[in-house]
Amino acid sequence: MDVKRLLLLIPLAVLAYLLVVQWNQDYGQTSYDSTPEMTQTSNGAPASEGGSDDLSVPSTSAPQAAIDEGMSDSPSSTASRDFIAVTTDVLDVRIDPFGGDIVYAALPQHKLTLDSERNYVLLSDNATRSYVARSGLQLDGQSSRITFTPENTEYRLGNDEQELTVDLTAEVNGVDVIKRLTFERGSYAVNVSYYLANNTDEPVSARFIGQLARDNSPDPSSGVAMGMSSYLGAAYSSPDTRYEKVDFDDIQRGRFENREAQGGWVAIIQHYFVSAWAPAQNQQNLYYATTDSSNRNVAAFAGPVTSVAAEGEATLGATLYMGPKVQEYLEQVAPNLRLTVDYGWLWFIANPLFWLLDKIHDVVGNWGWSIVLLTVLVKLALFPLSAKAYKSMARMRKLGPEMQRLKELYGDDRQKMSQEMMKFYQKEKINPLGGCLPILIQMPVFIALYWMLLESVELRHAPFMLWIQDLSVKDPYFILPILMGVSMYVQQLLNPTPPDPMQAKIMKMLPIIFTFFFLWFPAGLVIYWVVNNIISVAQQYVITRNIEKDPNVGKGMRTK
Repeated sequence: MDVKRLLLLIPLAVLAYLLVVQWNQDYGQTSYDSTPEMTQTSNGAPASEGGSDDLSVPSTSAPQAAIDEGMSDSPSSTASRDFIAVTTDVLDVRIDPFGGDIVYAALPQHKLTLDSERNYVLLSDNATRSYVARSGLQLDGQSSRITFTPENTEYRLGNDEQELTVDLTAEVNGVDVIKRLTFERGSYAVNVSYYLANNTDEPVSARFIGQLARDNSPDPSSGVAMGMSSYLGAAYSSPDTRYEKVDFDDIQRGRFENREAQGGWVAIIQHYFVSAWAPAQNQQNLYYATTDSSNRNVAAFAGPVTSVAAEGEATLGATLYMGPKVQEYLEQVAPNLRLTVDYGWLWFIANPLFWLLDKIHDVVGNWGWSIVLLTVLVKLALFPLSAKAYKSMARMRKLGPEMQRLKELYGDDRQKMSQEMMKFYQKEKINPLGGCLPILIQMPVFIALYWMLLESVELRHAPFMLWIQDLSVKDPYFILPILMGVSMYVQQLLNPTPPDPMQAKIMKMLPIIFTFFFLWFPAGLVIYWVVNNIISVAQQYVITRNIEKDPNVGKGMRTK
């Protein structure tokens, strides 16, 4: 195939791929945010023979050592039941009185799309997606989920209130049970507690179980760029292992090894948002993963068994987080929960970059301008190395005619030409690989910044200026990618022309190819690259002019 045709086909193929990716992103998404009806009627199916494993707990920490505790996922009667609606300033949830599970959670502070009035829905249980936060109580003599009686079916946090308490009550074989969910103003963390009063003459044992159950439906908030997307799956933490991801496929295949640990947490992570159970950090907890009767992926923990003396009382509880991956919020819930903001293997670069970006935002109040100023600071930090590389390229540019002469003189003898070129480089103090240095240095920063901007929920729906009203998605008019391509082309004009004609043609195609690459990159990332290129062009222009005016550069030319 002709080389020119091949070079033309490369950007066309890239463009076709990106168009397919974007089509799937725009039109291949299913709506998951339907609000459940306040009243749900049971299907009337009785509990399966032998019970369900939905709230079963492994008997030991050995893998796959789960036992059936007979805690059925279906109510024993066919009567209809009402969901309990709870609304705060940051949460809109529905609680199923059967078990007291949270089966729906919307986030009023986060909209579905930029121009939508619909709240973003994190948890839901409908025909298209099942993702719920379950909590249960293993209690002596109780073979099924507890059906609670609420005081009200609707709760709303008042404007002058800082806390909202939802009490669900039940009586189980002489034990009074109060399941209390406590919501706080401005908090995505819900305190879930069981208050037990043993009114019998015998002690009873109780155990708190927290589960996150999710099917394999796609992440509705995931943004795709060049085929890369955020992690969707489970994660665990313990004092020994601060952050461990567990893919849904591993859960389905039973590859997770159950473990006991003091403190810790369990979470299900998706793009921008997370749900997590964080038990008391001073107690020994059992962490496990399984699948339930609906074949959902279950990431769970079980607290220690507590003995409630006759006529005694006990309290069991844990914290449930349902909200955005904001590190400040996550740090208040449990140690290392902030690690769910996953910056990838370059986290040691991304973390300080986000810290600096956040501090800049505290001053300027705009995430777009914060990215611009961050880019300036990064360029200043890398300037000594960049300047050295630009000087090397400027020297090669000025000495280009001599290099071309040597090529013509020794073109047929590659070994001799290489020897003479090396002598020439040494004499003129040129590093032929010096031009690669800025790219090699910037690529880790670029990759870290990419994941940092991709993971930062702070940039979701954050405006910059003019037509850029959401830094987390592509430029709607592709102006920024075009500017990036133009700036890259201008920068190439300042670089020396490669002696190899084929290499020169490929280099000329790079601005076009990279423009297509950046078409669907988040606008925040493209802003960084555009500003970076503009600063680089200015730096390189000044250095190139100084080198060209320097009479000492090139004094050793034409020694033969």
